[in-house]
Amino acid sequence: MTTVDGGLRSGQVADAAGVNLQTLRYYERRGLLAEPDRSPGGHRLYPPEAVTVLRVIKAAQRLGFTLEEISDLLEAGRHHHGHKPDEGLQARARDKLVDVEAKIADLTVIAASLRTALDAGCDDLIACAHSPSCPLPFADLAAEAPTGTHLKLADEPEPRRDCC
Repeated sequence: MTTVDGGLRSGQVADAAGVNLQTLRYYERRGLLAEPDRSPGGHRLYPPEAVTVLRVIKAAQRLGFTLEEISDLLEAGRHHHGHKPDEGLQARARDKLVDVEAKIADLTVIAASLRTALDAGCDDLIACAHSPSCPLPFADLAAEAPTGTHLKLADEPEPRRDCC
């Protein structure tokens, strides 16, 4: 990658980092990337390190960090002096891991509920919601509704008895 006038043009940086130009500009506006120098012709000229910063941002997003969290991490990394250990990547990664593990636990419960619904042959959400044998979590919510809130219409089918 060749630099022009001591820097990389926007397109070069975006291509090298695997992002589009709008993403590059957005990160710049958000302060995730420093405002680049300008060429005599007015073109943005980024230092080669901008590619690394963009790659780090995208990797951190894949790990579940928000742009706000990434901004904080980048800022903490820029100011190593006076930096407290509980403010850096280690602490944030620990917190993010707790969040991710909680989401995995929630998704495991959801997957099990969906498998149970598939095995039970559930086919109609409304009918299933009013059945005491419904394996989906909203069956409990439907059961909590005040009596008489569901009026059976003449053309409303009866719930399936093999499932819900």
